[in-house]
Parts: sequence; structure tokens; C-alpha cells
Amino acid sequence: MTSQSVYSSSRPTSSLPDTRARKAIEDMLAGSGVRLNGDAPWDIQVHDARLFWRVLRHGSIGLGEAYMDGWWDCKRIDDMIRRVLEHGLGHRAHTVPERFLYKLQHTLTNLQSKTRAFIVGEAHYDFGNDLFERMLDPTMSYSCGYWKDAITLEQAQRAKLDLAARKLELEPGMKVLDIGCGWGSFAEHAARHYGVKVTGITISKEQAELARKHCRDLPVEILLKDYRELEGRFDRIVSIGMFEHVGQKNYQDYFDAATHLLSDQGLFVLHTIGSNDSHIAADPWINKYILPNGILPSAAQLVTTSENRLVMEDWQNFGPDYDRTLMAWHANLDAAWESLSDTYDERIRRMFTYYLCCCAGAFRARDIQLWQVVFSRCRKGRYDAPR
Repeated sequence: MTSQSVYSSSRPTSSLPDTRARKAIEDMLAGSGVRLNGDAPWDIQVHDARLFWRVLRHGSIGLGEAYMDGWWDCKRIDDMIRRVLEHGLGHRAHTVPERFLYKLQHTLTNLQSKTRAFIVGEAHYDFGNDLFERMLDPTMSYSCGYWKDAITLEQAQRAKLDLAARKLELEPGMKVLDIGCGWGSFAEHAARHYGVKVTGITISKEQAELARKHCRDLPVEILLKDYRELEGRFDRIVSIGMFEHVGQKNYQDYFDAATHLLSDQGLFVLHTIGSNDSHIAADPWINKYILPNGILPSAAQLVTTSENRLVMEDWQNFGPDYDRTLMAWHANLDAAWESLSDTYDERIRRMFTYYLCCCAGAFRARDIQLWQVVFSRCRKGRYDAPR
């Protein structure tokens, strides 16, 4: 995949600074510890004075696109984002018109309907297996690692996979459904180490192709399917890093599907990023460039839409581990970029840098969370989740 570069404008001719716009940005940053053209690694180095009006007019999209265009730099974007979020500037990511239009769109349209379900696969997960293979660990896990006893990224990802497997109480011969199987990391781990039969589904052609290669010679079937198209019954269900694409209009359908597909004494592990509140919103830049139509569930939404369907057995939050995971992905991609630069241009590198570091900063600020929730249909007896 070769993208069309617009990075030739990365150092555009600077116009005279607009003092009013700059003053407005400096006032917003006051007290956060982030300065314009300061000496700290989290300070913003401005290369083009048009940045100030662009941010004031377009919020998150303006800031992110200006970084992609090379209008500003920052040695530690993760620390910069952490500081501005802790300072309470997160709501400034949305301009008033953008906030209104986003809510209107979500009210009038099901952005994650069956007919639209494959959009995120084509836009992000099909971006290029070569890039993701260099960014991720050998398991190709594209979700939060579990760093409790881990030192390396691969150890953290294998620990995450095994944590989910142990929570599911897998036994040889069980039928397991993996909703949103990605590149097959959990399917391969569960089939190889626990002797189970796995059906994995994904909405990404690139993921499905590579997942089948990773799971060859194992009792694993990888399908290019939406969760609403499935039939049958499974002893266990797992869904790691997929629920963020379901959308509020479909939460009840999702839990209806999980309930219908899960055996009477089955267990279901849901691993998802979570929001601290229930408002309908998404970061505009992330929505446009990384994960279109993605939306984070709140705790209240998970509880409300699963009740009278499933029994919640356990809830674990290890959100701070996502910070460390994202920074490890960033380090991997940075180290491997020379080998990718013939395929992907500098604007793509800056896009992924901004994405990974911004998300790391958000988890570091505890602005977003990572939850593993265990459900059953109506388990008989006590359930004690491993940690």
C-alpha cells in the first residue's frame, strides 16, 4: 500500500503570528505545564503560526492534522496529552458544531449497522499487514497487554491471552467463539495450549488471511463475518478489542447474540476499552483517521444492556497497562520505520505516532479505561476469576 504524500507542506512558509489566536491557546494551556516553544519534552514546538487558528476552529481534527502536516512537533506527545487532559481540556477536542453534528448523526443513523460493519476493517485493519507485523509483538495482539508480571511486550500479550483463557476455564474439546479475532492471537493460543476448537470472526480481509496462516494445522476456523450473522452454540465466547466498534444502537443486539450463542453453563469474556461516562462522543481525529465509527462504552451501558440477558461474574480494570502497551508499539514502529518508508510516507508515520502517543496519554491520565468482564448465562455455583 502506497499512500499519496502531502508532506511536502511539512514546513510551510510561516505567516506572521496571529497574536490573538496564540494568546487564546496559551490561556488554555496555562496551568497544564505545557508551553509553546518551551524546553520541556512535552512542550509544543510551533513551526507554523497558522496552527493557532486551526486548533481554535477545528479542535482535535485541527491539532492532529496540523501535526500530520508538520506544523508542530513535540518530543513526548504522550506526556503532553496526559497533562492537557488532567488539566481538563479534553472537552475542547470537540468544537460546538462538531459535537452537534456527531450527536445528530448518531441519533439518525446506525453507524455500526450490518451494512456498515466492514468500514473500519477496510479503513484501518486492512491498512497493511507489513506495518502491523512490525508494530505489534509476534502474537499479533492488537489490544492491551497484561503487564502484572511481564517485562516485554510479547510477555504482556501472552499473559493477556492466558488471563482470558483462564477466566474462561477452558477444557480440551470445548467449542469457543472468538468475536473479533483479529490476526488470530487468542484463537491460536487457546487451540494450541488448551486443546479447544475455535471459530474466529473478523470484518477485515487482511486479518482473516493472516489469521488463517497463523492457525494452520490447528482446530481453528476463521470467518469473514459480522457477529449478527452467526448461528450455533458455543461452550465459551471471547471478544477482545472488538466491542469498541459495536455502537450504542447495537449493544442490545450484541448481548442478545452472545446470549443466544452461549451454552447454558458457558462463560463469556468481554475485553474492551471503556469510557468514564455515557455521553455519545468520539475523538474527531481518531474517528476520521484511525477507527471510523468507533465508540467507547461506559460501565452503565454495559450493565444496562447486559441485564436480563447475562449474569456478570467479574469485572477487572487494568487500563494503565494500555499506556505501556501503546508506548511499546510506538517504540517498535519507530525502530522499524526505515524498512517501511518505501511503502508508507512520512505523513503516515506522523499519523501513527500521533495516534499511539495520544492514546497512551489518555490512558495515563485515566481518561479512558480497559475492562475485562466475565459473564455467564446463569452459572451454577461460585465463580472466582484468576488474576
